[in-house]
Amino acid sequence: MSTQTQQGIRPGTWQVDAGHSSVEFQAKHMGIATVKGFFGEFAGTLEVAEDPATTRAWGTIRADTLNTRQDDRDTHLRSPDFLDTERFPEIAFVSKRIEPVDEENLRVTGDLTIRGVTQEVELAVEVQGADTDPWGNERVALEATGSLSREAYGMTFNQALGSGNMLVGDKVKLLASISAVKEG
Repeated sequence: MSTQTQQGIRPGTWQVDAGHSSVEFQAKHMGIATVKGFFGEFAGTLEVAEDPATTRAWGTIRADTLNTRQDDRDTHLRSPDFLDTERFPEIAFVSKRIEPVDEENLRVTGDLTIRGVTQEVELAVEVQGADTDPWGNERVALEATGSLSREAYGMTFNQALGSGNMLVGDKVKLLASISAVKEG
């Protein structure tokens, strides 16, 4: 049996099980309400190495699968005002560093590319647990949170309101609840 190297995650290659995972976002509307959405199609890989310094993670999201439960808003978010999904169909993340914080938490720093713009982001990752499913597959669950400035990715559409608030907040919160299955 391999050693436990990264917060209880055994070395090897782990693939995201999209059917048991979610990738979500949240942004302020009018400075007062939080609008939540999710992406329907995504994939990801975590390669856990014996040497924690060489552990890495990467993933992609199909941008046009966003869903906020309001068709008009979703169409606008897919437009050039926001994600411009016709020109930029994919959102991508590639880790640069994965550092242990404590026994259950990691700090993951990496490059996030949206609309062809790449910015470094930091994600707080909590290892939720690891277990073997009834079919003998090793699984691990992770929850990653972070935030980004949508303007840093060229999404500058906005409108000032009479109250002084903006129609759409600049800060976007990210949340990925991941279940991954170990290969082999």
